[in-house]
Amino acid sequence: MKSLAVSKTTAGRLLMVDDNRMGLTARKAVFEELGFEVDTVSTPDEALERAAGGDFDVLITDYRMTTMNGVDLIKKLREKESKTPVILLSGFVEALGLSEANTGADAVIQKSANELSHLVRAVKTLLKPARKPPSSGGAPPSSRRKKA
Repeated sequence: MKSLAVSKTTAGRLLMVDDNRMGLTARKAVFEELGFEVDTVSTPDEALERAAGGDFDVLITDYRMTTMNGVDLIKKLREKESKTPVILLSGFVEALGLSEANTGADAVIQKSANELSHLVRAVKTLLKPARKPPSSGGAPPSSRRKKA
């Protein structure tokens, strides 16, 4: 009996980097449950190596890691002309004044009790196709003929 190959579609491919295994595992489980394909690495160098292939829709990185911080990772990624959207996570967003403007990230999220809902929303927003602007002609002209 032949088995039929089932095409598995995913919501998107994510690469997550964090040297905290527990946080990484928790985030991965949530996104896999939502239908995403998730690869994880524990060092920024591994993330750079994996991202070089450009097969990921979004990269999610922690800010504070031992060998390189998340902002330095983003800079190195951008130097390689990567267009992959990046989300930066940190427990110190406000204290360090981290923002999209000064980090190069497409989204910066504070680690908190609401982190996962903010993270899911940011990923979905970054994956939405660009919307076309509404047409500027107003309503289409009426095709009704006047009665004489």
